[in-house]
Amino acid sequence: MANVLVGSCSWTDRALVGSGWYPAGRRDAEGRLRYYAERFPVVEVDASYYALPGERNSRLWVERTPDGFVFDVKAFSLLTGHPTRAAVMPDGLPPDAGDPAVLDAVWGRFTAGIEPLRAAGRLGAVLFQFPPWFRPGARSEAFLAECARRTAGWPVAVEFRHPRWWADEKRTETTRALLAHHGFTAVAVDMTQTLASSVPPVTPVTTPHLSVVRFHGRSPAWGTGSKEDRFRHDYSVAELAEWTPRLRTLARQVDELHVLFNNCCADSAVRAAETMSRLLAEDQGVIGPRAAPSSSRSPGRSPRS
Repeated sequence: MANVLVGSCSWTDRALVGSGWYPAGRRDAEGRLRYYAERFPVVEVDASYYALPGERNSRLWVERTPDGFVFDVKAFSLLTGHPTRAAVMPDGLPPDAGDPAVLDAVWGRFTAGIEPLRAAGRLGAVLFQFPPWFRPGARSEAFLAECARRTAGWPVAVEFRHPRWWADEKRTETTRALLAHHGFTAVAVDMTQTLASSVPPVTPVTTPHLSVVRFHGRSPAWGTGSKEDRFRHDYSVAELAEWTPRLRTLARQVDELHVLFNNCCADSAVRAAETMSRLLAEDQGVIGPRAAPSSSRSPGRSPRS
């Protein structure tokens, strides 16, 4: 049975900080992380998508969290083909993903930024969340192969935003085999199923070491409107309970399962994570220990087939 870690996709989100979830005296940078880590064993670093992570921050995160606490780090926007602001590029470089020198510099800075987490055994996964225009095809497969070359030895999770990757049974098997070939973990998602862009809630297992499920909320404004509009959803107990059989099945197939809530509007994500933790604990002991000992964590992913 997997070690099941439940958490949210940010501990610094402005809406969460302003919601009152953090008590007085625990609202500074150190206090927030320590308070969060007392309650959850995993968190996703969302800020690394918007700006390259720094080594100093990564070292502080290790110091401020207990042994076994892990960080899933979201890949920087330029590395997944998203638009990137010039202001967040290192050394005044242009945000040109087609320039090999620029890419080398960005990859180098990102690698150095997460190294303290990896060295301490605290890197749960690096999340490559690809944009909606990243469709199945030869160009995308070549991009994934390049990512695999650049991330050799890292635990990598991949989330596709284009539904065609999981369109039907045949396409799902092709995608599953592609990710397994590179040693990448497939990310399953929960989101509204009312839109043409909705990604189906399939749960393929592509590595024996890790599975990741991200709950985006079920707002019909997904892909439009403000961030609050896109993620405004309070999961009901019934909606979360729908997932416990699937999570139980995943937990039987992998060493570790990360369940992360991305409905970051006020304190909705942490409240949903608290409820899911309780449901899994009640579900015949599906949830594992609070966190795996850091010494037992593998620093990399399985060899590619």
